Amino acid sequence: MKARFLGALRAVFTVATIFSVVSLVALPLQAAQAQTRTLPDFTDLVEQVGPSVVNIRTSEKVAVHAAQGGPNEEEMLDFFRRFGLPVPNMPKQAPKKNQQQPQPQEEDQPKGVGSGFILSADGLIMTNAHVVDGADEVLVTLPDKREFKAKIIGADKRSDVALVKIEASGLPAVKVGDVSKLRVGEWVMAIGSPFGLENSVTAGIVSAKLRDTGDYLPFIQTDVAINPGNSGGPLINMRGEVVGINSQIYSRSGGYMGISFSIPMDEAIRVSDQLRASGRVSRGRIGVQIDQVSKEVAESIGLGKPVGALVRSVETGSPAEKGGVEAGDIITKFDGKSVEKSSDLPRLVGATKPGNKSTVTVFRRGASRDLNVVVAEVESDKPVAKGSAKEEKPKVSSAAQVFGLAVMDLTDGQKKELGLKGGVRVEAATEAAARAGLREGDVILQAGNVEVGNVKEFEAVIAKFDKSKALSVLFRRGDWTQYAILKVAK
Repeated sequence: MKARFLGALRAVFTVATIFSVVSLVALPLQAAQAQTRTLPDFTDLVEQVGPSVVNIRTSEKVAVHAAQGGPNEEEMLDFFRRFGLPVPNMPKQAPKKNQQQPQPQEEDQPKGVGSGFILSADGLIMTNAHVVDGADEVLVTLPDKREFKAKIIGADKRSDVALVKIEASGLPAVKVGDVSKLRVGEWVMAIGSPFGLENSVTAGIVSAKLRDTGDYLPFIQTDVAINPGNSGGPLINMRGEVVGINSQIYSRSGGYMGISFSIPMDEAIRVSDQLRASGRVSRGRIGVQIDQVSKEVAESIGLGKPVGALVRSVETGSPAEKGGVEAGDIITKFDGKSVEKSSDLPRLVGATKPGNKSTVTVFRRGASRDLNVVVAEVESDKPVAKGSAKEEKPKVSSAAQVFGLAVMDLTDGQKKELGLKGGVRVEAATEAAARAGLREGDVILQAGNVEVGNVKEFEAVIAKFDKSKALSVLFRRGDWTQYAILKVAK
């Protein structure tokens, strides 16, 4: 009986031991499998998107002179000079009668290599504008080695987006993804032709979104390896959708350094739609020069937090001027859309159709107001006339010396030249004024959110102001308007 009990007990311990060993062996295997599942596999994506990525080569026509019967005289002289040989006195030969002079001929010279991807089955291809810029001939090579001459439908240098067309059908087009769903840290992949090496695949993660490196584009920043030749190729998410066009790299050497930038596809599609329709891109403008709003300025004028775009100058005759926008205003909304930082405004205005009546919300002298402007079309910048009035200076007031300022009234000629109704001119700036960046020749337009038309009004503001606080001053320098914060040293 005792023997049977001991035998049964040993059997139980044996089973328990085997189960423990199996469990210990299984745990690392499960962990390894879990780790394997978290690592991305790009093979299916390459098979899915790879056939839609093309290689683009461009060439330009260069004039060359055909030689007749060997090297000409200039080539011979250059040979002697290059090797330090005495230059012989070569007799000038008169052209024979009725002999035709050789005419310059044009030859196609390779210009550059880039990438692109098929946007539609009928041969529409998207790439970068800088890939095809200045090209006389564009050659597109498909992954199946078929080669086509492409026609440039349109190119937009501001966004660096271009469309080319090849005569083909039934091509594998890419799927366009939703950029708003792209998350920082998400895996992405690029396919292109770095240094002419076709169908090269690289991968990485999204490092940042809405990276400001241009007026009209909030770029996607990644650590995907991008090199010369990758330009124009697609940035692909893990669902096999194109979310960007690989466009730029940050580099001190010309090669990849871990920071790459891609044009978001929502912006690129918006541009391509216009290129397809008319071959050019029409953008809106309202005619203001803007700057960021600093924390100090926001607090001193009652805005609270540093948001919006500070209007530094308003172009004469522009939609902004006609709508009542003034230098010193802070634009906080455009057509109801918030302007969180100054770079948001050009994108919002640029995406607006010229001729559209838009609402601009500005913060001015402690309060917000809505203004109506009719958006114009982007055009070449107009030169701004500059000059200085040669008139006798009126008496200088030193009432604001507590801030290190000496100011004077503007003359009628100065007001006319600057296009101002009033203000006070800085004659000297020391101490607090100098520390704030003011200098001789600046024109103060507002002090403490109050317009100042002359020295008397400026003195009145200074007299009432609490000297223990910071005084916000809106001033004009040349064609620019900006804020300065004056603080009396304690």
